[in-house]
Amino acid sequence: MTYEITRDALMWSLVLNVAFIMIWFAMFSLARDWIYRMHSKWFKISEERFDAIHYTGMAFYKIFIVVFNAVPLLALIIVY
Repeated sequence: MTYEITRDALMWSLVLNVAFIMIWFAMFSLARDWIYRMHSKWFKISEERFDAIHYTGMAFYKIFIVVFNAVPLLALIIVY
């Protein structure tokens, strides 16, 4: 794999991951009650636990984006 292919793959991966988390946050912010009602039909879960699960999931996802996409991309940009 060449430098350009790796850089482009990391760049597109970063773009798609950031878009996904932005959509997740927008859906959670704008349609939280609907999502909670839908999930509470399937699972017995309190609203506080539901919020904690989503915020924790978003936090871990952001950390993974930084560690596995942004930092390697930045390292490639700095090195080349």
